[in-house]
Amino acid sequence: MGTETALSFSDFALAEPLQRAVREIGYEQPSPIQAQSIPPLLAGRDVIGLAQTGTGKTAAFALPLLSRVDLSLRFPQILVLAPTRELAIQVAEAMQSYAKFLPGFHVLPIYGGQSMGLQLKQLQRGVQVVVGTPGRIQDHLRRETLKLDRLQAVVLDEADEMLRMGFIDAVEDILKHTPAQRQVALFSATMPEAIRRIARTYLRDPLEIRIKSTTSTVAAIRQRYWLVSGTHKLDALTRILEVEDSNAWIIFVRTKTATVELAERLEARGYACGALNGDMTQAMREQTIERVKSGSLDIVVATDVAARGLDVERITHVINYDIPNDTEAYVHRIGRTGRAGRKGEAILFVAPRERYLLKAIERATGQPIEPMHLPSLEDVADRRTSQFKEQLTTVLETEDLDRFASLVAEYQSEQEVSLERIAAALAFLAQRDRPLVPDAPPAVPSLDKAPGPRGARRLEERKERAPRERAAAGENRPDDTPMILYRLAVGESHGAQVKNIVGAIANESGLPSRLIRKVQVHDDYSTVELPADLDRGILEHLQKVWVAGRPLQIAVVGTAERARTSSTRRSVSPKADARPVLSVRKSTPEDGRTDGREVKKPSRRKQERDKR
Repeated sequence: MGTETALSFSDFALAEPLQRAVREIGYEQPSPIQAQSIPPLLAGRDVIGLAQTGTGKTAAFALPLLSRVDLSLRFPQILVLAPTRELAIQVAEAMQSYAKFLPGFHVLPIYGGQSMGLQLKQLQRGVQVVVGTPGRIQDHLRRETLKLDRLQAVVLDEADEMLRMGFIDAVEDILKHTPAQRQVALFSATMPEAIRRIARTYLRDPLEIRIKSTTSTVAAIRQRYWLVSGTHKLDALTRILEVEDSNAWIIFVRTKTATVELAERLEARGYACGALNGDMTQAMREQTIERVKSGSLDIVVATDVAARGLDVERITHVINYDIPNDTEAYVHRIGRTGRAGRKGEAILFVAPRERYLLKAIERATGQPIEPMHLPSLEDVADRRTSQFKEQLTTVLETEDLDRFASLVAEYQSEQEVSLERIAAALAFLAQRDRPLVPDAPPAVPSLDKAPGPRGARRLEERKERAPRERAAAGENRPDDTPMILYRLAVGESHGAQVKNIVGAIANESGLPSRLIRKVQVHDDYSTVELPADLDRGILEHLQKVWVAGRPLQIAVVGTAERARTSSTRRSVSPKADARPVLSVRKSTPEDGRTDGREVKKPSRRKQERDKR
């Protein structure tokens, strides 16, 4: 998680279902803000937490407050106010993951730009936690569609940012609608006078916690980031591993389980790779480190805790495969290279929806992180060819080849083949297990760098042209691809539409829409046909994709018919040139999105209706 503490999460008196979720997520040790906030919040005390964005504040308030939620009651017991839609969604998703083992738990993100009708439906069904932006929360209070009279706790997340955005009056108005005896947790990076006044007025004898930022980066480390789609991170990683001029690598992931899974996948692709996590004994950990030092391992996949204090001179590159939630954890991670005056490389993978964490890291370190281009297949081929030539040179200079020269001469005489053809055949045999020109993987929707306004327009133009170009190439013809029927845990009663489902799957999986067939929307679930050979990693990712405020939770129903006809209601086979519309679950303050993709704007009449 971040900076060292002597505590573990098991030391806190959290409810057992939350302890279980924390163990499954793989959190090993609390960050400083978590270590100091969780005990008083569990005890019911008001708290002021002064800490930078990216220090683990969400878990600091979510875990203790969720421990006290009464699941038998279906009205809001916790309200979290956040300055932006993006942060509201992030907090809601984090709380949902922490509450994974709480039966009947419901959290609702509420923000502008989302259908008011959908929010009303979900509020009527009953929720225990509401996470929202001040403006939309006020809208519901005016309509009397949200009752806060039985709240147990209120959280003001990034209070100084809400002040900066002009929400402070709205925050005060909302607090006036809450019970006098509710608990309040206020988190802020700074404490301007307006926030201090809020604290004096609405908090009761608060405990003030200050987390001093100690982040500083090493000038010898070159820092880069790649804006990546989570579905294709492994393909991106292997291209980078191939092309970078490196010695040894350490790849950081968030959880212990992920260290083993990623290490196994890299080993299957031919890399000398090992895992390093908190479940390993000290002897196993030392053995792995020794193998890196000796050169028998080139790559270690590690968690933050397991890599503390690791100092191996061979490590030239650090990759943040999972972006850390804690800015200090980022500094500790990249500090595994560039030590003792040596040069080092740090690469950060950033999903489009994680850009706010990238900005938080840049603010905390005071250094910009430069965008990088994902190496192309041509770059990989050039690198492999160069390495092959180097191997030839080494063999020619160091090995006794007389016997093999005689064998080649004998073969040439027998077969009457030129030396060039024989050499080409031998080169083919030598590279057969690792082709010099790699096969193209499934399409990687690469955002090689964070696009500026012009780049974003070009990207959208390419999106618009692509379906027409595919149609011209004859790629839209029906085929006999084997399909499997999947069930999705989202339906009409949740506000889902065919276009939301198709758009989410197409954009998150990279599948062409011609391979997303026979979408049928029922009352509380939907079904869809997808290719039978769909990559397991894509399916795992789709499990977590949200549509209409709910995760898809995609699950196999059975082998689907290949017939294109459909007689059930709302059943469609989307045309390949239909531009998919993403779920409103992904959003930004500007346009309701975090993934950089274009969305269709609602009509002016619908916008006015939603405002009302």
